[in-house]
Amino acid sequence: MSITAVKGFNDILPNETFIWKFIEQTACRIFTSYGYSEIKVPVVEKTELFMRSIGETTDIVEKEMYSFLDRHGDGLTLRPEGTASVVRAYIEHKLYTAPINKLFYYGPMFRYERPQKGRYRQFYQIGAEVMGEDHPFMDAETIEMLVEFFKEIGLQGITLYINSLGCAECRPGYKQTLTRYLEGVKDRLCENCQRRLSVNPLRALDCKSTGCIAATQDAPKITDSLCTRCKQHFIFVTDSLSRRGIIAIPNPRMVRGLDYYTKTTFEITAAAGLGAQNAVAAGGRYDGLVKDLGGPATPCFGFAMGMERVALLLQETGLRSVKEPPLCAFIALGKEAEMAGTAIIKILREDGLRVVEVFTEGGLKTRMKMADRLGAGFAIILGEDELKTGKVIIKDMKTATQDTINLLDAATALKAACA
Repeated sequence: MSITAVKGFNDILPNETFIWKFIEQTACRIFTSYGYSEIKVPVVEKTELFMRSIGETTDIVEKEMYSFLDRHGDGLTLRPEGTASVVRAYIEHKLYTAPINKLFYYGPMFRYERPQKGRYRQFYQIGAEVMGEDHPFMDAETIEMLVEFFKEIGLQGITLYINSLGCAECRPGYKQTLTRYLEGVKDRLCENCQRRLSVNPLRALDCKSTGCIAATQDAPKITDSLCTRCKQHFIFVTDSLSRRGIIAIPNPRMVRGLDYYTKTTFEITAAAGLGAQNAVAAGGRYDGLVKDLGGPATPCFGFAMGMERVALLLQETGLRSVKEPPLCAFIALGKEAEMAGTAIIKILREDGLRVVEVFTEGGLKTRMKMADRLGAGFAIILGEDELKTGKVIIKDMKTATQDTINLLDAATALKAACA
């Protein structure tokens, strides 16, 4: 019996990796233009980090984390999200000595969830965090950066939902109001939400159970309980987004699945291609997390997007044609051509072309068949006659047309043909 991948852990094959690289490189370029720098954090962290940051009563901590004891009995966890790790690094390495840090990351996360379309137990996220700025302008700018990224990769039909979760001053009052309401519909809530009612009633608003969705349909809105500062903050964010040409739809039920969020929270969904679970990115402000984890009080704002979901949309909806540059098969006929071919191939590769040499035994016809099997878009043929005259033959494998050109012009001609 052959060994297969673990359930929920997905192979990303060569015909997909180019799309992934395109997404990652575009994000890096856009984020860098906004002043962000990349940070890399470990895949494994102390379990305590996520219990203290994400929240002990969240689904992630209660049901979804891959946690284990190492040989010394220390509790470790494969990171289920990136923000907590970035905050840990921010504190540990005293990055707070700089007034503002703009950081972005990319890598695998792990959650024990039911595998479904665009959602796996090992999944990749690109995220960004800005630390040290509490002005609502930064909320709007960061959301704008994410929207610009989606525009750049050609992802259309996205919708931005936004909410405010208040702060330490106004959220406790809302929790009391919400708890009183939920007590009246307690028998309609799922078992988990009933259990968490006294500890974290907001989780009921985020629950995907049909019973909880129906029971909380008329629940009091958190935006009606915001203090003056939080109201002003929220109004500034939505107005600033509007001035940037970005439509933000208020959604007072949106509380997100992580306990550390304060004030602004948001979610971006796709119109098609992912089914019911159609969120492609989400984030918000988390002004208390750095202090909760032992650092100085630091206002922060950030987001994360799911790579699998974005790649799936680009593949399935055809919103943008993302293709790997064509492969060029180099065929040298004769010993002298083979010897000269090594240097020629090196030059072509240095010019950014994808070139493989066909070593198959046999004549031109046999090697052309191999080039076709390799999926080459073009064949570069160098025979003894071409070598003497300083030329090569370039054949389009799709149209079967060919041209004989000067060796020095080969790279330019191939680049133009591949464009």
